[in-house]
Amino acid sequence: MMRAGGLLLAGLLGLVAGLWTWTRPGADLPPASGEAVTVHVLNNGFHTDLAVPRAALEAGGGPLAQASRSVGAGAWILIGWGDATFFVDTTPMEGRLLDGARAFFRPGNPSVVMLDPETGDPSRRFPPERRRTLSLSPEAFNGLRGRVEASLELTDGRPRLSTAREEAGAHFFASHEPFWIGYLCNAWTARVLNAAGLDIRPLRAVTAGEVVATVDRAATQA
Repeated sequence: MMRAGGLLLAGLLGLVAGLWTWTRPGADLPPASGEAVTVHVLNNGFHTDLAVPRAALEAGGGPLAQASRSVGAGAWILIGWGDATFFVDTTPMEGRLLDGARAFFRPGNPSVVMLDPETGDPSRRFPPERRRTLSLSPEAFNGLRGRVEASLELTDGRPRLSTAREEAGAHFFASHEPFWIGYLCNAWTARVLNAAGLDIRPLRAVTAGEVVATVDRAATQA
C-alpha cells in the first residue's frame, strides 16, 4: 500500500514537472519576406505590454485596425490585456486590494484589450532590463496582430469600446477571454508572442519575467 502511494506521488510529481517545463512551439509561419517590424516587450515589474508601430497595426484593416484608428494620435500603440475593472483603474493600489483578489481568484472575469497611443518610442521610458525588442517578419507580425484581434469581442463585426481615459489616453475594448488566476495578463502576452512564432512555457507565463525570458530564449535560438 505504501509502495503504491509512493508510486502515485512520484507520478504526480513527474506530471507537475513535465507541465512546468512543457514548451509550446511557436506558430508555424511561412517564409519571411519584406521589411521587419519592430515590436517592444515592456515590463513594469508585474505586467507586460507590447509596443507596436501604429502603421503596421492598422495596415491589415479589420476590427483591430478600426479600434486603433479610434484612439488618439501617436506613432506607437501600447497593447495590453487584463481584468475589465482592475486593469483599467488608476487609483492607488492599496485601495484596490480586495478588487485585485476578486480578479485573481474569481473565475470568468470580464476582460479588456488596451490600446494606448504614444507619440514617441515608449521603450525609452524603460530601463534596459525591463525592455526587449523583437524584429518580426511581416508574417510573424501578422500572426501577432491576428492573435490580438482574435481577443476582441465584436458587435456586428466591430470592436466594442468598454471605457476610455480622458485626453486621448488609453482605450479599453471588450475581450471575450476570461481573466482569472488560470489566465492572467502575462499569459495572454505570451500567447500573443506564441502566435508570432516564439516558443513559450505556458504554465510559467504568469510573471512578467517569464515573458521577457521568452524573448531572450528566442534571441539565442535565432
